[in-house]
Amino acid sequence: MPTRRPDVDSFARRLLQWFDRHGRHDLPWQLAATPYAVWVSEIMLQQTQVATVIPYFERFMRRFPSVAALAAAELDEVLAQWAGLGYYARARNLHRAAKQMLAEHGGELPRTQALLEALPGVGRSTAAAILALAHDFPAPILDGNVKRVLARYHGIEGWPGQTAVLARLWKHAAEHTPCHRPAAYTQAIMDLGATLCTRHAPGCASCPVRRGCAAARAGTQHRLPSPRPRRARPRRRVRVLLIEDDDRRILLERRPPAGIWGGLFSLPELAGEHDPKDWCREHLHAPVGEQRSLPSIAHAFTHFDLEIAPLWLKLLEAPGRVMDRPDWLWYKPAMTQEIGLAAPIAELLESRFESNEAGA
Repeated sequence: MPTRRPDVDSFARRLLQWFDRHGRHDLPWQLAATPYAVWVSEIMLQQTQVATVIPYFERFMRRFPSVAALAAAELDEVLAQWAGLGYYARARNLHRAAKQMLAEHGGELPRTQALLEALPGVGRSTAAAILALAHDFPAPILDGNVKRVLARYHGIEGWPGQTAVLARLWKHAAEHTPCHRPAAYTQAIMDLGATLCTRHAPGCASCPVRRGCAAARAGTQHRLPSPRPRRARPRRRVRVLLIEDDDRRILLERRPPAGIWGGLFSLPELAGEHDPKDWCREHLHAPVGEQRSLPSIAHAFTHFDLEIAPLWLKLLEAPGRVMDRPDWLWYKPAMTQEIGLAAPIAELLESRFESNEAGA
């Protein structure tokens, strides 16, 4: 780890003074800043805004108040609490990491950077944030907000995903991180990026570190940090089957562990131009009566857009097989089993069951 000066430099001092007056001090994971709470919040905050995370965090902590509780839960329970938050690999990694901590660390989070980084889903910056916020240890972080603040303050050109640019940002992150009040400093620099040094329309007039900011002097704050080089955004289309039996249950299929919605339940997909009635006869040994197309659903992922084209089918007879497939499930809202559902699929099912109740 790079050596830092033992004193508080002018950047950190001004930031801490601003934080004491204007920073966020009542976030739920701050009120009881246990290592477990900080870890869960940091994972949830990866690529997700604070306002979105708060209700999920509060529900998650009520359901899984400790590493042991999380490790003991079924993955479906964890995914059900996560449903709608996106980037589901984070939930799977939390569950795996909890089991690892129970087996290797007595159900406690490790207290070293290396051991924290050995946990699934914990990288260099997340490990440092846990050490800083939970243990007041001077470990430099570099999340998206901090990258933006430091790129502007030091006038660093280039996309932060480039190796050379990232190395410069880590160097400055280490130089500024103080040994005095590192937890407050860590929260302060994240707050600055989230509330003033924002991606669009930064509030430079109110910024505590405007003096000394290279981007503010040069008027380049609106183009720093440099964006990721643009690539054509792909668009994909998938047909899904909304298969309903005579008890108005819907057939769900668990997604593979890797890939989009990994481990969640979704609707069976129909490959290519395969006939949906043939699919039902082949996989369910049941004939289909009514069939109709439902309105398509647009869903945006980080790197591509997805068009979901649902086909509704009504079975004429009870299916000849389903229960022998552990990745299949007949679903109704009243079922007691907790399952994780992909958000757009959950909305589609909700609208379908509402139609059923209305007699459609």
